[in-house]
Amino acid sequence: MNNLNLGDEIRKLKEEKNAVIMCHYYVEDEVQDIADYIGDSFFLSRKATEIEADVIVLCGVRFMGESAKALNPGKVVLLPAEDADCPMAHMATVEAVEEMRKQYDDLAVVCYVNSTAELKAASDVCVTSANALKIVSRLSNKNIFFIPDQNLAHYIADQLPEKNFIFNDGYCHVHHTITKDAIVKMKEKYPKAEVLVHPECKPEVCAMADYIGSTSGIINYVKDSSNEEFIVVTERGVLYELGLQTTGKKFYTTQMAQVCPNMKKITLEKVYNALKNMEPKVEMPDELIEGARKPMEKMLELAK
Repeated sequence: MNNLNLGDEIRKLKEEKNAVIMCHYYVEDEVQDIADYIGDSFFLSRKATEIEADVIVLCGVRFMGESAKALNPGKVVLLPAEDADCPMAHMATVEAVEEMRKQYDDLAVVCYVNSTAELKAASDVCVTSANALKIVSRLSNKNIFFIPDQNLAHYIADQLPEKNFIFNDGYCHVHHTITKDAIVKMKEKYPKAEVLVHPECKPEVCAMADYIGSTSGIINYVKDSSNEEFIVVTERGVLYELGLQTTGKKFYTTQMAQVCPNMKKITLEKVYNALKNMEPKVEMPDELIEGARKPMEKMLELAK
């Protein structure tokens, strides 16, 4: 079955099952094309609480499926690529959280949504790259243990010197491997291009940026900018939406591998099979669902 026929079959199954398809910007272009909702982690988290469908097909990595299930325990959540996992989501431990609570008074454990449900359940509040600054600034706590991403933590800490940040040794391998030298080379090649950087990148890369922000923030910046050339320093899947949202603008990436192999595991065929067979489902114990939901609900409340 070709992609065109698969798309039609997916739309039919979606109607039959009363399902919605939610996609992250980093999945393949043809998967983005069949989405009902497409966005970054914050948008998908918020939108998941607003939909009335019985079934959510989450086209992203496992932590996104877990987040959708935690916020919608009564709905069926399907994860088309069950093996699509995020290495960074596992780069902190519940034991480390417990140890930090013993060491620091007045501590808030702030958990990036790019994390396992177990880490969320051990935390006080979740954040995304789009809302982390707003949420952490609204916390009364002096001490902040930010998990799992060290780079986003440093970006927020630099803007909140009144807080004492405890950093965790975690990172997104896609963003963390992009170097300052790679940006310098691109600027030499395209001197008129603005540099747009995701805050999961290292501090020295962020220092090269004309704009730092979440995936959705980068898209909105480009739409509002009068500039015509951009060096996009995040996962290259966002280029598809940038092309749809703008006309006549040029986008460049570094020569480094700006690709998340796990996001690319989601294919049209897997979306079709998930809807057809209603598998694989995201299953979590009730206690874990409840534990993970609380810091996510606090995030949505503080982000208003």
